[in-house]
Amino acid sequence: MMEGVPEGDTVWQTAARLHAALAGNELTRCDLRVPRLATIDLTGRRVESVRACGTDARTAVGYRLPVLDLLRTAEEVKAVGHLGPDLLDPAWNEASAQEALRRLRDRPDRTIGEALVDQRNLAGLGNVYKSELCFVGGVTPWTRVADVPDLPRLVDLAHRLLEANRERPMRVTTGETRAGRTLWVYGRKRGTCLRCGTPVRSGDQGTAGEERVTYWCPHCQAGPAPASSPWRGGRDVQRGR
Repeated sequence: MMEGVPEGDTVWQTAARLHAALAGNELTRCDLRVPRLATIDLTGRRVESVRACGTDARTAVGYRLPVLDLLRTAEEVKAVGHLGPDLLDPAWNEASAQEALRRLRDRPDRTIGEALVDQRNLAGLGNVYKSELCFVGGVTPWTRVADVPDLPRLVDLAHRLLEANRERPMRVTTGETRAGRTLWVYGRKRGTCLRCGTPVRSGDQGTAGEERVTYWCPHCQAGPAPASSPWRGGRDVQRGR
């Protein structure tokens, strides 16, 4: 699993709203519009968490759900047991961070951008945080994991950014909430880096068929760039280091 999932803070906010609306209530109607699950009827079951379709007062509707499984609570590990430490888990601690680092370092030649959004390493990061974390870490998303100078800091920052944004109506990584200044590089395809003013570059990253547009600043971030980019090497080349 690499991308195709919402950012962790978005998932947290959605889960919190659904839990508040549905938990503890009895299902009055069940409609699973997935062919292999269409004959299953959960009417009369009590909702223990956000894994529900609706009640007489609230309705939960899912659109464009890439993966949908129906499991008994005791069997949930079959669906999520492969995931890495959850960055928004209330129990996140030093041991969680060390496990995430171990998983990231297990494939040292992989690009850091792909490694960060692989939910098997650490769960909760999507394309936005990938680009922003690489910017703050001073490396391009195409840098090898083994070449990231301070991987523990990057994992710690990932946890702190998700925690800071989990209840915000907007996602902020720069510390500024003014429109157009909340993110360092992500989505600034025709704009400039908020730190140095250099035009932000973008390129596709990911396996064939799953590529996502990735953003970086060729001045602030060191390391390789995609083959399609005229910038090769980031600040290592530009500054002769």
